Amino acid sequence: MIDAGQIVAAFNDVASTKNLSPEEVHDLLKDGIMAGLSRIHGPNVQAEITIDDASGELGIVLLRRVVEEVEDPSSEISLEEARWDDDGFEVGDVMEIPVDFADFGRNAVMAVKQRIVQRVRENERDRIRDEYADRVGELLSGEVQQIERGKIVVMLNRSPDADAIIPWKDQNPRERFRQGDPIRCVLKKVEETPKGPRLVLSRAAPIFVGSLFYLEVPEIHQGIVDIKEIAREVGGRTKIAVYSRDESIDPVGACVGLRGSRVQAVVQELGGERIDIVPWHAEPEVFARRALAPARVSKVMSDPERQVITAIVDEDQLSLAIGRNGQNVRLASQLIGWQIDLYGSREWLELGADLSLFKRESDDDAFETSDFALAELELTPETLSSLERAGYRTFLQIIDFDRAAFLEVEGLEETEADQLLALIDELTVVADDAGAESEGGAESVGYSEEGQDESGVEASTEEATDEVVASEDDEVSDPEGQAAAELDDEEDGGSTTGDSDASDDDEASDTEAEDVAAAEDENEAHA
Repeated sequence: MIDAGQIVAAFNDVASTKNLSPEEVHDLLKDGIMAGLSRIHGPNVQAEITIDDASGELGIVLLRRVVEEVEDPSSEISLEEARWDDDGFEVGDVMEIPVDFADFGRNAVMAVKQRIVQRVRENERDRIRDEYADRVGELLSGEVQQIERGKIVVMLNRSPDADAIIPWKDQNPRERFRQGDPIRCVLKKVEETPKGPRLVLSRAAPIFVGSLFYLEVPEIHQGIVDIKEIAREVGGRTKIAVYSRDESIDPVGACVGLRGSRVQAVVQELGGERIDIVPWHAEPEVFARRALAPARVSKVMSDPERQVITAIVDEDQLSLAIGRNGQNVRLASQLIGWQIDLYGSREWLELGADLSLFKRESDDDAFETSDFALAELELTPETLSSLERAGYRTFLQIIDFDRAAFLEVEGLEETEADQLLALIDELTVVADDAGAESEGGAESVGYSEEGQDESGVEASTEEATDEVVASEDDEVSDPEGQAAAELDDEEDGGSTTGDSDASDDDEASDTEAEDVAAAEDENEAHA
């Protein structure tokens, strides 16, 4: 005899362990009983099954149609056989035959069990597929169940029966797990197998880092700070670009946390992996400069058609920009999505580059783009409200607007449009204008250098003239002493020519007198 209490307890046990509702349990049991009846009576058997939850009683009634000649014994009965119980049966009537579940044989009971187990597994697979199909990229927690052939089998906390694994390629080579260790990983994909859906987990995907920051940083969870891009080399280094929707919140500081508490929690989960957090920017050149941090970039040039960034750094920053085995520049290229060609200043100049272009980078740094709220400008409340209703709250959102674009904004008139255009002209610097100013400065410097050269030539000429005059003054200052010295030299040089020497002395005295007179005239002229 069947114990109804045991049947009710079994129903409740199945419903609790498999997360099934009472209606689903009834459907499973009815389907199993139908499988047992098919094993006994045939594949086309028809029956009515009722289940009483309170008492646990099962009501099974076979339904067979009355016919003249039986073609399908599983669903039909002859008129003669039907009239054995009731003479009122006619052809076309349906005869109800009650069946006791205790009359089921071993084969029928095994068929009921197999069908119920099969339906439970199918429902479980469908539930797992529906639950996790839309959760790709989310962080899941569980326990290491076993490690086989390099892959880690995980038993998830929410779905212990789910088939979840971490393949070798999605593991961090610096990490080691043992059976029973708690583990957190991100759902990479849901793949179909002959045994049902399989959850492929990962601790090496870049999105795993983003999920950890999503868990640690409340601003990311609230949608104030966005993670724009992530580039990662597992076990080595990760670069993450963040952007803040609220100008009063620093995205980098929010991710770092007080004394680095938030980022340290992520680093510990990653096994000591280095993390670089940089502010995201829409301009590729500015974004590339930030992505190459901690190296300081001297010059950045872009080629939008080929999506190539050319970055030039000083020689002392070159090794820092390249990183270990090229890791820093490689991650920066993955972060911005462009190819980065990195040059040292010496190599760049050896290639025939313009030196002035390289040196002007210090001036370009002064014009780096920065955004701020429109409320900081001297605008009327009506103008601010009109722009906010149109969705414009920061200066960079309207920096490229012209007069027609402002007039399309509801609530702005020509006066407000002119005022906004004037503010944009005042607060922005056009690259061509800056270049023209620098060229004009170079020309003015050239003119001043030319003036300095002319003045220098004039000064040197005057100095040479003064030296000539000074030498003549020295000669004229003592003509008598000079003449006496010359006479002494002549007396020493020759004593045999007495008469000729006397005549020579007379001529010398006349010449000296003439020289003295000429020197006095020159001194008076210079004076």
